[in-house]
Amino acid sequence: MTSSSPTAAPADVAPDASPASVPAPAAASAAAPAPIAGVVDDRFEGLRDEFERRLATGEELGASLAVVLDGELVVDLWGGWADPDRSVPWASDTITNVWSISKTVSALAVLMLVDRGLVDPDEPVATYWPEFAAAGKEGVLVRHVLMHTSGVPAWEQPIVGADILDVETSAARLAAQAPWWPAGAASGYHLLNYGHLLGELVRRVTGSSLGDFVASEIAGPLGADFHLGLPASEDHRVSNVVPPPGTIDITQLPPDSIPFRTLTGPPLEAAFTWTREWRAAGLGGAGGHGNARSVARIQSVVAQGGEVDGIRLLSAETIDRIFAEHTDNVDLVLGLPLRFGLGYAVSNPASTPTIPEGRVAFWGGWGGSLVIADTERRLTFAYVMNRMSPGIIGSPRSDAYTAAVYRALG
Repeated sequence: MTSSSPTAAPADVAPDASPASVPAPAAASAAAPAPIAGVVDDRFEGLRDEFERRLATGEELGASLAVVLDGELVVDLWGGWADPDRSVPWASDTITNVWSISKTVSALAVLMLVDRGLVDPDEPVATYWPEFAAAGKEGVLVRHVLMHTSGVPAWEQPIVGADILDVETSAARLAAQAPWWPAGAASGYHLLNYGHLLGELVRRVTGSSLGDFVASEIAGPLGADFHLGLPASEDHRVSNVVPPPGTIDITQLPPDSIPFRTLTGPPLEAAFTWTREWRAAGLGGAGGHGNARSVARIQSVVAQGGEVDGIRLLSAETIDRIFAEHTDNVDLVLGLPLRFGLGYAVSNPASTPTIPEGRVAFWGGWGGSLVIADTERRLTFAYVMNRMSPGIIGSPRSDAYTAAVYRALG
């Protein structure tokens, strides 16, 4: 194993978010190459080279990469800058908003309740959350929420970004509204409300908020620096995401369409995550804060049969349920061919060609962050960055890193 030491030389704005103006990405400077640090097993030198190259070109501002293979942290890399001015290096303990990677942690929390016999995926959500049966949702099952097929992918208007920070109140709004399509018929990505739905299940069953459950039952026992609800005392470690160039163009979508209603229910700009209110809310669909090391640590539970360093969170049988069945349609919200298993997307060459077929669970965050839990290779790969790319799932950078990881495995 080699050590890397620092080297020298949607688009729409949430009305209640009032961030400072978004800085333009800085060009890479030949006078101040991006620092890189961490450790890399010799097999993964190609991954380090790819990371170094993209930092040098300025495609990458600051990021972290981690690979856990058969229980061993074989790659733990970080580098670049925590700010657009390139004045603060990305450090070992730098964290950032990881967007929808948060969903994988929320799903894991519910799967743990499934494992304990406290939640049955084939039971109606209303079994645990009676109010959810309103407006024709009595047939929505827990598995429908986990697989993005519940018919409730967002909030009905009017809704703004600040509204969803009050998690219990906004969850009650979801319980009261009617579904937008029949439950189980097809997936429609639950963009921002996935954590509200799963989090309310956790709260009703355990009495704990989703953030508290994750802290006490997942992140704490595993020693993972991941937060759904970040204390103000940790703000100094946060690298704010840099919003992607351009916007998601929704002007051509019919206002009554599912994609339009989801992307505007509520509209949200990336810079909203810079606020203390967002960080504190701990939204389980998009508000998690962590780095690649912590994300890989948590999701290695799935890749390694449910147990990490003697700490068992899931049984092998529950992990089997992730892959037992999946959706297979062009997602009604994202317009991409996706397969959702129980709580995770599963490999599909039509949409994610760099991820091999098989028992591979994954998901990414807006802008390009990614986590892969490959049960066949006992491999977990995570990539977390601050400079966002325009895409919702993956980016040219995450594709290149993923390809480098799998090349290293032969």
